[in-house]
Amino acid sequence: MKKKPIAEPIISPEILEMAKKSVESEKPVPTGHCAVCGASTTTPSGRQAADDEILCWVCRRLKISAWRDSDQQISAQE
Repeated sequence: MKKKPIAEPIISPEILEMAKKSVESEKPVPTGHCAVCGASTTTPSGRQAADDEILCWVCRRLKISAWRDSDQQISAQE
């Protein structure tokens, strides 16, 4: 059986390494833990929440949905 020739990489390792580094720098750095579930989280838009509670994106979305539901219930009762 013949040996297969070693194929040269299509993308040079230097370019591949630069691409990996550029993607890593764009990831947000976790700054704290969610007050509800304890997941690591960042503050929205680099600022502290108005009521000083830090929430992960899941808990934040659940809170917004709960506000929306309560507003709809109040308007339905009137």
